[in-house]
Amino acid sequence: MRIYPTFFRIVFSGMDAEKAHRIGFALIRAADLIPAGWALRRFCAPHHALATTAFGVNFPSPFGLAAGFDKAGKGILSLTALGFGHVEIGTITGQAQPGNPAPRLFRLVEDRAVINRMGFNNDGAAAVAPRLRSARTRLTRRYGPRTRPVVGVNIGKTKKVDLVDAVADYLVSAEQLAPVADYLVVNVSSPNTPGLRLLQSVESLRPLLEAVRTTADTAAGRHVPLLVKIAPDLTDQDIDDVGALALDLGLDGIVATNTTITRENLATDAATVMSKGVGGLSGAPLKARSLEVLKRLRAAVGDGLAIIAVGGVETPEDVRERLDAGATLVQGYTAFLYEGPFWARRINRGLARSGD
Repeated sequence: MRIYPTFFRIVFSGMDAEKAHRIGFALIRAADLIPAGWALRRFCAPHHALATTAFGVNFPSPFGLAAGFDKAGKGILSLTALGFGHVEIGTITGQAQPGNPAPRLFRLVEDRAVINRMGFNNDGAAAVAPRLRSARTRLTRRYGPRTRPVVGVNIGKTKKVDLVDAVADYLVSAEQLAPVADYLVVNVSSPNTPGLRLLQSVESLRPLLEAVRTTADTAAGRHVPLLVKIAPDLTDQDIDDVGALALDLGLDGIVATNTTITRENLATDAATVMSKGVGGLSGAPLKARSLEVLKRLRAAVGDGLAIIAVGGVETPEDVRERLDAGATLVQGYTAFLYEGPFWARRINRGLARSGD
């Protein structure tokens, strides 16, 4: 199983990162379609002891795939077949958009990190919704209604929409996607959409979250768990304020954290880092700060809501550390690019052993 790092070094490390992502994702989707796909699902399935519940939803494992890998909802079945307890799709916007000009995805291999300025490239809510509906139906047939992997949907602001019209834009996505989502995440923390992080202020966040919640529940005809995703670059006071707001609004949870705009303590030389340009940094360098934010949030909200921890997670020990620090669920993404298709299986096996 550990041949992938060598394969990555030989095949993918010298290739444009976005092209490598497209090829790798295509291979993952293809693997689920071949006759032996059922054997892959059995091989990677999480142990039943890992089953957990968050905001009223049953998860086969506390470990899932963060938003950003599958931006179009085209690989849900193949990704869950690899052992992820949930897959968060997106970020999806109200209108389709191409994202920022390429190149826009860069590896920092020495740091096991990635810089991206993708810019919410996606097909738009109206196009993604029927894919999610089909995927959830097929997951239920494949795994059963009580044990199927969970599908979350991360929504953001369309770039060309003015900030003053942001709420209405989010509501387009909420209305389309809430009926086909197991939970919704409002993304106000990507650094790659101009002005988006201004929505993290409590004054802006309150009316946005209230409107999304009402629209989502009405469109779905049920309560759709609603979470908000925050940046690791918030001050401690801002973190406390968001936690207090989430409790006050009765949100179901917080996702902590998104990528960072900082470039501190990197092994890659400064000139190389600067040559990559602006964008959000993810991966191992984010581990310490993400853990700090998790602990701060849990102290601020008590047991009042779920926290999905994400940022710098690579090993079963990292996931266990997040759970022990108060995370309800844990997500990863960047290490998937470096560790390969059996990464979730290794995480789940490690978690099962540590729970013995």
